Amino acid sequence: MSERDDEADAVEARVGEALRERGHTVAVAESLTGGLVCSRLTDVPGSSDYLERGAVTYSNDAKLDALAVSRESLDAHGAVSAAVAREMAQGVRDTASTTWGVSTTGIAGPTGGTAEKPVGLVYVGVAYAAPWGSGESHTRADRYVFDGDRGEVKTRSATQALSDLLAAVEAVDGQG
Repeated sequence: MSERDDEADAVEARVGEALRERGHTVAVAESLTGGLVCSRLTDVPGSSDYLERGAVTYSNDAKLDALAVSRESLDAHGAVSAAVAREMAQGVRDTASTTWGVSTTGIAGPTGGTAEKPVGLVYVGVAYAAPWGSGESHTRADRYVFDGDRGEVKTRSATQALSDLLAAVEAVDGQG
């Protein structure tokens, strides 16, 4: 196992610890990572305590049907966009009734990139469901561009999604 693999293992273990300590749950919606984020979460023993489900929604139709991503967002921004990453995270969180939703959408390559959306472009969405009536629920999406071949882009995207989720979970301490 490489040093990078050890670091990645630590990220998913830390995500699990953070979720378990708070009594929170998570659901995952993936496009370019094709189930890798969910797979990494299930590598941690006891992940059934906090992982509710994962959805691989590779096509626009799958995003629309399984996650209620709006046709308007898909038409206006494309599947690889902050708007769609946010809607994917919200959709999986809400349909699974979990505390957290995390999503990945992007262009793994080697083809499919454009000047505006290059190969390696990834959006990670994270959605938090705060207690009802608190007004603290929120969703964000962050943009990344990763170098490397298809496998490297997918691996780095999954690690980034787990890191973003961990940071978000740790940031809501005391809010629910």
